[in-house]
Amino acid sequence: MRHRSGDNIVPVETEGLPGADLVEEGLADVSRGVESVPSLLVSIGAPRLRLLGFEVPAAFPRAEERLYALLGRDGADAAHGRYNALVRTLVSFERAAAVRRRAA
Repeated sequence: MRHRSGDNIVPVETEGLPGADLVEEGLADVSRGVESVPSLLVSIGAPRLRLLGFEVPAAFPRAEERLYALLGRDGADAAHGRYNALVRTLVSFERAAAVRRRAA
């Protein structure tokens, strides 16, 4: 996973962190400009991910709204629950990465 260089931020090893695959896929999609569930999720978390040392390219604007709309295409009834589950996964990843970073 790419991390910012400089700023004296210690890179975080993401292996084993909850949601790492989703975040890694999202970072790759954002860097290619691909709007996907993972890239929109990374866009939502971009400020905190950057503080943790991850290199997050230009995030999608209004990512929360766009993610909800994208999830709604697969079924409006399930969109709310899926959205909340994805955000919880992102928060779990961010918290675990912060703990791992402090331990490094």
